[in-house]
Amino acid sequence: MAGISSILNPIVLQECARNWLKEDSPNFDLQAIIAGDRKVTAKIFCKSSGILAGVPFVNAVFRELECSVEWLYEEGRYLDVSNGIIEVAHITGKGHCVLLAERLILNVLARCSGVSTRAGRIQKSLTKQGWNGSLAGSRKTTPGFRLVEKYGLMVANVDPHRYDLGSMVMLKDNHVTISGSIQNAIAKVKSVSGFATKIEVECRNIDEALNAAASSVDIIMLDNFTPANLEAASKQLKANFPHILIEASGGITEDNAQQYAIPSVDIISTSSLVQGYEVVDFSMKISQ
Repeated sequence: MAGISSILNPIVLQECARNWLKEDSPNFDLQAIIAGDRKVTAKIFCKSSGILAGVPFVNAVFRELECSVEWLYEEGRYLDVSNGIIEVAHITGKGHCVLLAERLILNVLARCSGVSTRAGRIQKSLTKQGWNGSLAGSRKTTPGFRLVEKYGLMVANVDPHRYDLGSMVMLKDNHVTISGSIQNAIAKVKSVSGFATKIEVECRNIDEALNAAASSVDIIMLDNFTPANLEAASKQLKANFPHILIEASGGITEDNAQQYAIPSVDIISTSSLVQGYEVVDFSMKISQ
């Protein structure tokens, strides 16, 4: 999804860039003496095929270092390197600043583009199958890197699911165990969540799902169901509670996602979108 960078808070982008730069150079950058303040230009190259994502984060890093960036492709574009590596961007700035940013921006591009590429690939396969639901990434993100990974999903037109614990109520098995029952857990969170917050309950069998549905929740997650059991349970729930969204999750990967693309399932969520994804290979070379 090109052009979505405006949804990112510029202050948060600035904080990300500053924290990353401080992490990589907390005191001395000993290599900086080589380039100094000499003005240089550099080029970013894409060396493996994938969706370009992470541009706003790269821009924020270079902005902090007073470097300029010219992108040759829009974010969200699939870069096919089957005919050779692709020149993606031009950078101009002081030599030591360009080099200070190099590994940082390449890491961000590689990972954000990797998330987008896998998410886009799975979404394409589900759409081709004729499924009209939402593919979503879970909250099993890299600590400190969640914003980038969730953004990568959105570049690929994939749902980022809840961003944090306050975005939506999700009651899992441990919540139910502590509270004593699904009904008790739902009642407690309803007392603090307000009218604008959706409530989702993770269910391990159809009985739990029917109990949750009877307590007027918004979403039911059918967790670790086989495709056959998922189809039967989701059809039963939709027949009795047509307004409730049904989410399939647990053990879903790129290899088997199509088996869960059932008409009575509204959402397929998988941690494989933000865990263990392949990176897209980028490099940067000084040209003068």
